Amino acid sequence: MQRIIGIIALVVGILLLVWARDMANSIGSQVQEVVTGAPTDRVIYFRIGGIALLIYGVFQIIWPWKKK
Repeated sequence: MQRIIGIIALVVGILLLVWARDMANSIGSQVQEVVTGAPTDRVIYFRIGGIALLIYGVFQIIWPWKKK
């Protein structure tokens, strides 16, 4: 069961990173990045969430917790 949760977290993490990349490449985001010098908050949140879910998913797949 934990491996399934890990796989789901891995897939959702990848989807969040792809979505963040697409948002960062949008015209509105690029204009705001040129004006402010930093990416939008949403892009940063999606990247952090995607990386966190990727790490969590990998750990769940490689080292599943064993119940005693």
